[in-house]
Amino acid sequence: MSTVSLYFLTTLIACVVTAGSLPFLHHFLAKYFLDTPNHLKKHIHAVPVLGGSAIFLGLAASLIFIRLTTAFPTGTLHSLRGVLIGAGMIFLLGLADDLKKPRGISVSVKLAVQALATAVLMYYGIRITLFDSALLCYAVTFFWIVGLTNAFNLLDIQDGLCVSQAVIAALGLALIALPTEVIYVNFAAWAMIGACCAFWPYNHAKRLKTFLGDSGSMLLGFLLAALACGMGYSEHSHLGFLTPLFILAIPIFDTLFVAVIRAIQGKNPFKGSPDHAALRLRKKGLSARKVLFLFIAFGLLFNILAFVVSKVGTECILLLCLLGILLFSFIALFLARIKVSL
Repeated sequence: MSTVSLYFLTTLIACVVTAGSLPFLHHFLAKYFLDTPNHLKKHIHAVPVLGGSAIFLGLAASLIFIRLTTAFPTGTLHSLRGVLIGAGMIFLLGLADDLKKPRGISVSVKLAVQALATAVLMYYGIRITLFDSALLCYAVTFFWIVGLTNAFNLLDIQDGLCVSQAVIAALGLALIALPTEVIYVNFAAWAMIGACCAFWPYNHAKRLKTFLGDSGSMLLGFLLAALACGMGYSEHSHLGFLTPLFILAIPIFDTLFVAVIRAIQGKNPFKGSPDHAALRLRKKGLSARKVLFLFIAFGLLFNILAFVVSKVGTECILLLCLLGILLFSFIALFLARIKVSL
């Protein structure tokens, strides 16, 4: 079977297992995993938070099937094993948090488990290798993985928002990695695309409506951060390492924006409040559908730019970075002027 056919099969299996498992999860587990409305969450009825469980089942089934039926190049299974073990830890952490809603697990416990899962990745050789100092590489990898894990968790504030950014980012990683020999990144990215696309309609559905939950949002952030570490981007320029910042620009911007705004106002950056970019746009009068469309459009734009960054020279990358900084600065100033009650 050709490599392209295997990628298609990986996507299909993840999609079928995720979509097929959700009705069963609803029937047997929905009453244990409910997200009830409160002053921050405006949905009308309690909604099951089983999206992460379905996505994890789809990912695991797809990658295990491909593992058992495919002869991978040397080293690929070692890396993939590290990704699955780390992702499993993050999934279980999120599942425990979902089970204890609305109180949830403490921030310190979350950070400790996220740090341990990141250590597992680094043990299996998945880390950022930009610097000569191994200690500095480990430190940057830690902040990258933990930061993006929580960035996707913070982004999950509206139906379709988190999962759509995950699909776009996974597609960006898959297309940029496609010509390379980084096989485990390709397979894991296509499995993510299949699982997320299968879950996405349930996030908007009236019947069997499902939220991602912390088990889903943290899982997606962790996986994308890990896969971004597994690729080389500097074939055409030594600044090619900036490519993942473009791929994941939207969740990174949203997290930094919220963190800076809360720091300026003396607020706790870990406490939930209606000051995210999406919620500010809703406050401005945009419908949920228009907000989602804007986020998807900007996500696609920056992933196209990410592909360009991975293919061009240093001067062009610097120009794109400058334009990106100016654009996000303008957006941040616009959003900051929208008054919200914290």
